[in-house]
Amino acid sequence: MVLRRGARWAAAVLTAVCLVLLLGRGEPDGGAPGAGRAASGAPRKAVPDRVATWNICNPCGGLEKDFGRATAIAAAAPQVIGLQEACVRDVEQIRSYLKDVYGLEYRVAYGSVLRNWNRCGGLPWRPGGFGQAILSAAPMTDRVSVGYPHGGSENRGYLAVTTLVGGRSVRVFNTHLAERRQEGVRVSQVKVLAAEVARHDRAIVLGDFNAVPYAAELTPMWALATDVDPGCRPSDAEACTPTTDWNSKFDYVFLRGAITPRAHRIRPSAYSDHHMLTTDLKLGQG
Repeated sequence: MVLRRGARWAAAVLTAVCLVLLLGRGEPDGGAPGAGRAASGAPRKAVPDRVATWNICNPCGGLEKDFGRATAIAAAAPQVIGLQEACVRDVEQIRSYLKDVYGLEYRVAYGSVLRNWNRCGGLPWRPGGFGQAILSAAPMTDRVSVGYPHGGSENRGYLAVTTLVGGRSVRVFNTHLAERRQEGVRVSQVKVLAAEVARHDRAIVLGDFNAVPYAAELTPMWALATDVDPGCRPSDAEACTPTTDWNSKFDYVFLRGAITPRAHRIRPSAYSDHHMLTTDLKLGQG
């Protein structure tokens, strides 16, 4: 009994020490130190016209990885970010770090399309949710979460909300399409997504499309919108900056309506095989 109590006490102490060391670490991606706040002690603020998309690569959770992801998000401080392959528990941990360590408070909307104990933890009879999430510094309304009729090897879908970007109301979509070798499945998924995007005069579509720009299945999206990378079009895909560790452009911020990209940046990270794509936007009156 004494030995078991001693072991539990030692484990608790070790956990506490690890958390202290983790929260005191520097920015793994070259940003601000782990303390996260400005020298004055004031919290950071989200950049009001900046949006981002990032496949955060689950299953690959854990406190250190979630803290690293939070640090990467804080370095960009987008007004809105769409996360793919997101377990609810990881997103909650990321939001907690963003608020407590960096002073950035985000609302969240979930578009879970799968509940899986092996992937996202939880109890066998209450597994964790997995899919898309949108973090927004402004309130979100009119949330819609849709699972695609054909998911391929794993359930996929899109999440949509209305929120503010650059002080203007805009419909924001976040999606994750079927795996890269499942082109036929993505054809049907893009048709579902494009039909909904077309209903809105102004929209931002974030996501991991698992397809290069010239892929035939993306044709409906290109007919509706343009990517924030001005040099990246289906006819000139070689000019696209890769967004993955395997040098492919799979991640997009599509713009529809009176929205103009001002600057975009690809942010590699040790915490995913996808890079975070951020962009600053100008929203017109339309």
